[in-house]
Amino acid sequence: MSQLGEEELADIRVQFDQFDADRNGHITASEIGQLMKALGSEVPGYQIRDMIKEVDLDENGTVEFEEFVKMFEKVKSQKKSFKLAETSEKAKHIVKVGGAVEGVQHAFSEEETTAFTDWINFQLEEDEEVKGRLPISEEGTALFEAVHDGIILCKLINTSIPNTVDERAINKGKLSIYKIHENQTLALNSASAIGCNIVNIGAEDLAEGKPHLVLGLMWQVIRIGLFAKISIQDCPGLVLLLKEGETLADLLALSPEEILLRWFNYQLEQAGHPRRVKNFSSDITDSECYTIVINQIAPPDSGVDMSPLSLSTPEDRAEGMLQQAGRIGCRKFVRPKDVVKGHQKLNLAFVANLFNTYPNLEPGEEGLLDFDLGDFGETREERTFRNWMNSLGVNPFVNNLYSDLKDGLVLLQLIDKVKPGCVNWDKVNKEASFKKIGGNMKKLENCNYAVELCHQLKFSLVGIAGSDIADGNKNLTLAIVWQLMRAYTVSILQQLAGSDKPITDEEIVAWVNEKLSAAGKSSSISSFKDNTIQTSRPVIDLVDSIQEGSINYDIVNAGATPEDRLSNAKYAISMCRKIGARVYALPEDLVEVKHKMVMTVFACLMARAKGQ
Repeated sequence: MSQLGEEELADIRVQFDQFDADRNGHITASEIGQLMKALGSEVPGYQIRDMIKEVDLDENGTVEFEEFVKMFEKVKSQKKSFKLAETSEKAKHIVKVGGAVEGVQHAFSEEETTAFTDWINFQLEEDEEVKGRLPISEEGTALFEAVHDGIILCKLINTSIPNTVDERAINKGKLSIYKIHENQTLALNSASAIGCNIVNIGAEDLAEGKPHLVLGLMWQVIRIGLFAKISIQDCPGLVLLLKEGETLADLLALSPEEILLRWFNYQLEQAGHPRRVKNFSSDITDSECYTIVINQIAPPDSGVDMSPLSLSTPEDRAEGMLQQAGRIGCRKFVRPKDVVKGHQKLNLAFVANLFNTYPNLEPGEEGLLDFDLGDFGETREERTFRNWMNSLGVNPFVNNLYSDLKDGLVLLQLIDKVKPGCVNWDKVNKEASFKKIGGNMKKLENCNYAVELCHQLKFSLVGIAGSDIADGNKNLTLAIVWQLMRAYTVSILQQLAGSDKPITDEEIVAWVNEKLSAAGKSSSISSFKDNTIQTSRPVIDLVDSIQEGSINYDIVNAGATPEDRLSNAKYAISMCRKIGARVYALPEDLVEVKHKMVMTVFACLMARAKGQ
């Protein structure tokens, strides 16, 4: 239990989040080092490592928020200076506002509030249902008041990943506290379904407009949306970023941030400019590279020019550069001071928006290299698994289901979530060891340990070895990941039942039918492969059985056509999430009766019912 007050904890959270640029709940040496360099403090790598050792209580090479708080308390009691907090304080313009509880204040970033407010106003300006509430003011607490009823958040999620929320499920009009809570629950579970980590965020936190939690969730949603189009399917021209000797698989194993760096430097190279950037913080503060890239990607008739380079002060160059970006509709996320300060998170968003709007990766006369892109697209099942992992807060964030699992670390974290305490972390090789001689062997040892633990969990692993995971074997990796997802879902049911006995598919089916019958519903299922599931009526009826009166049957159809079945499925999935079931399956999974995903839907509804 922390001895710090809520106000001070809120301040610390803002400071911590400044370092945690990718919102994965951890601070790394690179995140600290880049920010310090942006602030004009060239701190040697060994000093940064020493600072991390100060607070890394579990010795995993990164710093979690709880560790940060403990160290802060220790330093505060000893009246010593705290380097991390001091540096973060310089980097932030902290705004304090009164909280819902009298005498309590929350701290938040003015820069992020302004950037996210502007983005929401831009994304939703044509939405007839919320047009009357826009534009949201960038001043004070207007943003946090605007998200009070959950409607803006649900719509923001849909701008990032379209059709995630069926808007028929959103409560609208004059809303009671209960209806607001339902909307916030729908928003949270939908955010989780697209890969947001919502641990320690509740519906009441969003309804109360707690700034640091609202901004944290918004950044995850916006970031996922900005990165969603950085794919070979949406932009085949990404193959132009391949380096000599690389394959397409090598390129796709890179994180979106790494791809954006390559793209940015590629544009600098195409423009004949000598500079290259290694980050979107300290390397872009003079606006020179930004000006070159914007001029390079802009359409010929856009009126963009290089005039900002003639301006003398960094602030004036930044404003001039942003005016050029405005000519191509890309003046988003950053203000001049954010560029000059090297605000990593907002500059990353600015670059991602530039890429999405004008990728400028058109092939030359020789055309694109002859690649079969069919093998490199992410399947619906892969995306669902990846989103599930990320929603649990695994580190690192999983961008590629296969390459990001090759070192075994994410698998071991998932295993530990299925059966807490089963992983002996002293046996696990940390990320730092992978960069040394024998690093690949260290990764293989982790994968072997993960497979060993999966055997202990009674998984079906015929023909699966640690080397298959380390080699990125798709089918065998999927086999383990599916069993982990199923085991995690079932483990929640076991906890609610207070039993160690595994729950079978037959028991879940029996519970579904008993619940439907008790509520007087006519639908039922014989198994998770039952064809009646394609209409989504059993799911819809089960939701109404769990929370009576929640379903609007006027918009539910018989499911006679493919369009009708998909309409029902979209409504069913959103209503599951609205009543509190954390469902990761997609509407198409119900329509196509994908029995594995169907099982998770019913299991999550069972957990919701038993957890009432």
